[in-house]
Amino acid sequence: MTGDVAVLGAGMHPWGKWGRSFVEYGTVAARVALGDAGIGWQDVQSVVGADTVRGGYPGYVAGATFAQALGWQGARVTSVYAACASGAQAINSARAQILAGMADVVLVVGADAAPKGFFAPAGGDRPDDPDWLRFRVLGATNPAYFALYARRRMALYGDTPDDFALVKVKNAAAGALNRHARYRAPVTADQVAASAVVADPLRLLDICATSDGAAAVVLSSMEFARRHGHADPVRIRAVSTVTPTYPKAVLDLPDIATDSAVAVEPAPETFRASIARAAYEEAGIGPDELSLAEVYDLSTALELEWYEDIGLCAAGEGAKLVREGATALGGRIPVNPSGGLASFGEAVPAQAIAQVCELTWQLRGAAAERQVPGARAGITANQGLFGHGSAVVAVR
Repeated sequence: MTGDVAVLGAGMHPWGKWGRSFVEYGTVAARVALGDAGIGWQDVQSVVGADTVRGGYPGYVAGATFAQALGWQGARVTSVYAACASGAQAINSARAQILAGMADVVLVVGADAAPKGFFAPAGGDRPDDPDWLRFRVLGATNPAYFALYARRRMALYGDTPDDFALVKVKNAAAGALNRHARYRAPVTADQVAASAVVADPLRLLDICATSDGAAAVVLSSMEFARRHGHADPVRIRAVSTVTPTYPKAVLDLPDIATDSAVAVEPAPETFRASIARAAYEEAGIGPDELSLAEVYDLSTALELEWYEDIGLCAAGEGAKLVREGATALGGRIPVNPSGGLASFGEAVPAQAIAQVCELTWQLRGAAAERQVPGARAGITANQGLFGHGSAVVAVR
């Protein structure tokens, strides 16, 4: 194990469609996190920004963009881009700086102002870019990809659209209790079934939206935390950013073909399962010790996949968990007590940081009506394009 770092503060800008700059959202989240940590901006020794690449030039240098917005004060700066894993990569960079003795306290910020509708590739012809190819050659938009995964579950395990709808019902119930969420109304299974088909078998309410939003955390060394009155802070114990293992026999967006397994046997686990395993190994805990999890529910069907990938159940048993209510608030192992992307939508550089914010509030016992009783350990899980792993384990 490489050692713990303290989460001194967590902050968010509410998610929605606000029509303003991502810099404004990130600055709000950063100031909330600093206030939560009880430290001033001048105390921050390093800023790590998770990049957004759709906001023009400043988005490519998000760390410096946020440092300038908060007021130049000489802090070290880092900018990180790893698609949907950007936030976890930013947290990992901050954690590495702290454990290496390069900084005692680091601000991590991610924010986005997302386009309307689903994400599309940037303009121009890029035939060597698999993300461009899957849109232009196959017409495989994100919802189409999510639908293929849903169909795969239906074929392999017998999952049904009714099972998928239960995920939305569960997450909407939690999101209704979260003041930061974009969608704050309960949803019924009948409403899911009545919503428009987007990519069969998934309907509009099975798929997450694109959103504006921001999240930030203040991380520090354990010694700094103690000196500043945080005797028992939430601690980040592991960050997994692993890549896939060749050959990759299960498709992950944006790939449009699997690796050949002629010469090498496929790995015994999927890429997503390897992300969680690496986090558990580093943290020295297993899935049976979790109090909660925050996973990347781009679609309802993909959330069921994550139950299996993070070890909550065996392959094919995800739907059984949601049917039993095990992953709902009040269940055996609540998943996405924040409401998940179903309630927030995607603000790409912010979402992995937002997951850590939720773990922080839950482990502090400060999640109000969403509180998981006695929460002591949690995991986040998502992934970014092009083999970017993303999982964080936090404990109290």
